[in-house]
Amino acid sequence: MSAESKEAATNGDSNSFVEVYSAENNGQQFRKAAKVEPTPSAIPKKRQDLLKWNGWGYSDSQFAVRKGVIWFTGNRYPIGELELPYFTQWTKDVFNVDLSNPIKPQPPITSFPTPIINQEFLSEVKNLNLSVSEDGEDRLFRGHGHTLHDIYVLRVGMFARIPDLVIWPDSHAEVVKIVVLAAKYDVVIMPFGGGTSVTCANSCPEDEKRMIVSLDMSQMNRILWLDRDNLVACIEAGIIGQDLERELKKHGFTTGHEPDSHEFSSLGGWVATRASGMKKNVYGNIEDLLVHAKMVTPTGVLEKNTQGPRVSIGPDFNHVILGSEGTLGVITEVILKVRPLPPCKKYGSIIFPNFESGVQCMREVAKRRCQPASIRLVDNEQFKFGQALKAVPSFFGGIADGFKRFYVTKMKGYDVHKMVVATLVFEGEQTAVEAQEKLVYEIGSQFGGMPAGEVNGQRGYVLTFVIAYIRDLGFDFNIVAESFETSVPWDRTLSLCRNVKGRVTAECKARGIHHYLITCRVTQTYDAGSVVYFYFGFNYGTFPDPCHVYEEIEEAARDEILASGGSLSHHHGIGKVRKKWYRQQVSSQGVQLFRAVKQKLDPKNIFASGNLDSGSHELQAKL
Repeated sequence: MSAESKEAATNGDSNSFVEVYSAENNGQQFRKAAKVEPTPSAIPKKRQDLLKWNGWGYSDSQFAVRKGVIWFTGNRYPIGELELPYFTQWTKDVFNVDLSNPIKPQPPITSFPTPIINQEFLSEVKNLNLSVSEDGEDRLFRGHGHTLHDIYVLRVGMFARIPDLVIWPDSHAEVVKIVVLAAKYDVVIMPFGGGTSVTCANSCPEDEKRMIVSLDMSQMNRILWLDRDNLVACIEAGIIGQDLERELKKHGFTTGHEPDSHEFSSLGGWVATRASGMKKNVYGNIEDLLVHAKMVTPTGVLEKNTQGPRVSIGPDFNHVILGSEGTLGVITEVILKVRPLPPCKKYGSIIFPNFESGVQCMREVAKRRCQPASIRLVDNEQFKFGQALKAVPSFFGGIADGFKRFYVTKMKGYDVHKMVVATLVFEGEQTAVEAQEKLVYEIGSQFGGMPAGEVNGQRGYVLTFVIAYIRDLGFDFNIVAESFETSVPWDRTLSLCRNVKGRVTAECKARGIHHYLITCRVTQTYDAGSVVYFYFGFNYGTFPDPCHVYEEIEEAARDEILASGGSLSHHHGIGKVRKKWYRQQVSSQGVQLFRAVKQKLDPKNIFASGNLDSGSHELQAKL
């Protein structure tokens, strides 16, 4: 092993993480003894000190209306403190809203459901000197995720059931003690990571009569060790994505895993939901990055005793943990693959005359396996929306942009009501990136595409993190909106997009909804298919229960997705929102197999989240 590899990963700082090194004589690995302190986190333990209690993201970041014009507050994002006149007009045109007449904001919630307390359990927990809270705000913050339903409930009322106690464990050993006590006193545990779930996975079952404990993993956020030779790192499951990448970057590494929720979601949540990142083409999805996972269950700790790059020792128990969604236990530690930071990163974009051409290009790129780190295609509705989010003259305004429009529409013959754009991110060695760029743009031109510049590509990528804030603005003006996704074979991608849009349109017309938006983008490419993301929102006018109306329409859209050959989920998971379709997706035998695993690992149903189809009620009825 080189002297450089033997150098401490922390450059001598024993409070960060430790180096793994191999003995020259026998190849065995050792870890340098050191106390590893928690990682400084961008998200505080008291989440309400920084994040919205009834919306997405940071409290100082939001779309707001000032003097009739929409602007974005704060300075965390590139569009911060900028007025958005084009977006203002787009909002009026699409949703027919009166921006001078917002819904009166609701005051913070001060009354919370009465907790159910198991005194024996609570006494033993306190004897362990664990960090706990019975505070109503702490409990509420961990009793929901970020579905439309979750945020709507917070804006009009209160959940019938929230966690009765919050516990912040500090180590794997503490988690083991907590789970043992929960099993002893029949107390429910719901693991909590970043709270970004869009499947109601964090929602407490309303009919649960036992004490519910939210196990907030955020204080277990250490990078325990980094193995430079084998390019793996052992990391506690509570670490938030942006913290993980920041700390690894200091030492020249990255996981490359970057989901849309990267700022707030946790490593344990990624594993528990089988997450996917925007740059999976280079780095892989979470299952590709995962080497080892440790999960505490009521009957013991589930983990493998080997960490080879690939092993043939029967079924891979990592895949029992992956996608388990808090139903079997709590993930405490994860060993992930890491990569050296890429020396070159470039953005790009391609404009196509229509959506069909763009999809055909993406299919060819996937067929030739020359995908850049990220390639995403938005339809015409999203193309117009993206242009509207510019504070400066957009594609449709200004002298310079006017020339671009003339060239594209008159000389190239593109129709502004049909054209679409693909945004690109390239990462790797300089020569490899240049070769990949050349090839991708050549393929694009074969399907009528033309380069649209680096700036458009970078804007499209960065705006991904801002889009989630728009839904909160909609709530202020009688608009409800949500996203949903699927994966689908290539030969059904176009028909699925067309069918789902048609189904949503028909459902809106049947309900007398006149002002709505249904739009999609292709976000991932695989050898055998693509990933499609839909955005749907509407002006609900005088509907007394708009959330229910939205859920009815999305349910119809999901039926259409399945009928069109799409999957139940690509990376959002199942939770409670999609569990009604779970059996038809995995078969009755699949459900029985999953329930058998549940019965073995959690016979008393301590992890009673009710997600997937774990048979929680049936299990409880046996007791």
